[in-house]
Amino acid sequence: MNIILLSGGSGRRLWPLSNDTRSKQFLKLLKNDRGDFESMVQRVYGQIKKAGIKADITIATGASQVDSIKNQLGDMVDIVIEPERRDTFPAIALACTYLAYEKNLDDDEVILVLPVDPYADMEYFNTLVQMEEAVLQDVADLVLMGIKPNSPSTKYGYIVPAKETISLQNNMNEKYISEKTTIQKVERFTEKPSEEAANLLISHGAVWNGGVFAFRLRYLMNIIKSHRISVELKHLSYKEIQKNYKLLNKISFDYEVVERASSVAMVLYDGYWKDMGTWNMLSEEMKENYIGRVTIGEETRNTTVINELSIPIIALGVKDLVIAASPDGILITDKIKSTSLKAYVDQISERPMYGEGIWGEYRAYDYHQYSDSIKSLTKHLTIKAGQSIAYQAHRIREEICTIVSGCGEIVIDGAIKRVGRGDVISIARGQKHAMKAHGPGDLHYIEVQIGMELEEGDCEGYEWEW
Repeated sequence: MNIILLSGGSGRRLWPLSNDTRSKQFLKLLKNDRGDFESMVQRVYGQIKKAGIKADITIATGASQVDSIKNQLGDMVDIVIEPERRDTFPAIALACTYLAYEKNLDDDEVILVLPVDPYADMEYFNTLVQMEEAVLQDVADLVLMGIKPNSPSTKYGYIVPAKETISLQNNMNEKYISEKTTIQKVERFTEKPSEEAANLLISHGAVWNGGVFAFRLRYLMNIIKSHRISVELKHLSYKEIQKNYKLLNKISFDYEVVERASSVAMVLYDGYWKDMGTWNMLSEEMKENYIGRVTIGEETRNTTVINELSIPIIALGVKDLVIAASPDGILITDKIKSTSLKAYVDQISERPMYGEGIWGEYRAYDYHQYSDSIKSLTKHLTIKAGQSIAYQAHRIREEICTIVSGCGEIVIDGAIKRVGRGDVISIARGQKHAMKAHGPGDLHYIEVQIGMELEEGDCEGYEWEW
């Protein structure tokens, strides 16, 4: 089995902890079996392994999320980088051409596509194997996961299955295939109905569309080859699709492929599943309601407080709230009203004040513009022991770095210098530089950026071997 995990999202619904560089799937707010905090992407990745599924995993994502993925899952994870956001069909098409032309997968290989952040029990992952078996046994060209609804939700699309069921042969997957496995042909789809219509659909056996797809690689490659972008290319390859990515239809996989397919079946998942896209939903699954410097007073009920700042938060006599504080801002919301957050965050245009990479993380604490239009940005950076920030230069800013903990090396224009607590380093515009943490502990330093414009994209990379 080959699994494509789709990692997208703009980080607006779980603001201020999430932002354009740290989407919801990277927030370490859930506790695992060992009692450690983990993110949604770490949870799903771990569940696939725990289920005993023998699968090669490829993550399709944008460039801004690559460092977060590698930081949380390791350097060896297979990543396909989307040149720009263009919805799920282009992302899946790009990942499949990567598997076909870069990994040289056989056309008969089964591909499973799912979001990177479903919150579900282990039976969800057993259902993936059932979907694979349905494709291998030629039940249909395209197999979907249908999720049994627990309410007439208006947020999801619905699958209306045909009445007759299909049985799978057990083959070698007795662990996953049983008489309880429910497979049905698909009759039609309905996208985000009204509550009244959803009630009627459920009464007729309709289920939620879980956004999980299974097919042979050949099936999607034939669709890609018939797409107008492929016709225009001199030859079809992963690099050509990536180079001409903006020409692919900006459309969901459901609209471009699923609803046009003539041979579609559905495997039913009748277990726990939740969309963790709002603070209300996420807070219901958090084992720790108070994280960070938080003091809770009398008569505070059903309230979640998460504080990423160094200053304390005290909550007294409040109920049914989410209070979240980070360098990006402070949120105080009724849990039910948190579903409306995105519209308000869309009005905020400030730069993200938190980011992470393979090397570590940064938190920005102060951003200021002076009377002469010069700006300053103050960050606290943590480089993990043994890691380093890339060799780079900035065109429009200078930097002043003060080491506050740990030891390491800095290289400026090819000259290497050891650094430790109390050292101050000035880096002029255009100077090539890199920093490495020697360990045994992490290297912490305060960086003050000064310039007319302070942009994360103001970096030009160069080769350097430590």
